[in-house]
Amino acid sequence: MVIMGIDPGFAITGYGIVKYEGNRFSPVTYGVVLTDAGEPFAQRLLKLDNEICAIVEMYRPDAVAVEELFFNKNIKTAIMAAHGRGISLTAVARCGVEVFEYTPLQVKQAVVGYGRADKAQVQQMVRAILNLPEIPKPDDAADALAIAICHGHSYKLSKIDYR
Repeated sequence: MVIMGIDPGFAITGYGIVKYEGNRFSPVTYGVVLTDAGEPFAQRLLKLDNEICAIVEMYRPDAVAVEELFFNKNIKTAIMAAHGRGISLTAVARCGVEVFEYTPLQVKQAVVGYGRADKAQVQQMVRAILNLPEIPKPDDAADALAIAICHGHSYKLSKIDYR
């Protein structure tokens, strides 16, 4: 199974694609989509839409996992990130790929085993799980890989027959 994780944002959207076979993860690619602060708002959204679509079309993931937003302080930042999240969800849906959503707590629990893990712990586990020589940079890409790993673990658990 090929899984794409998206860490949604507006200025920076992280993406990470992993292959999950036989309870093992391997990295395919990861990176970020950047939008230029000097561009008009609508053009930034359009760029994000086009680039997410291009990545989905290039790697043809079987599923896309997107992190749900959690903000408790800056409402303006939350609104801007929500625009990016909406564009990401729409772009993936238009490409016909099933979308799954996870909270930050679920991602940390699936990757580290502890829902209150800090960012450094999550990044170290992503590096270890994917057998990477170093922590993926920038942070948004590492977060997107964590979201993809979360889906691999969660999807597998959802397929277990407890009868």
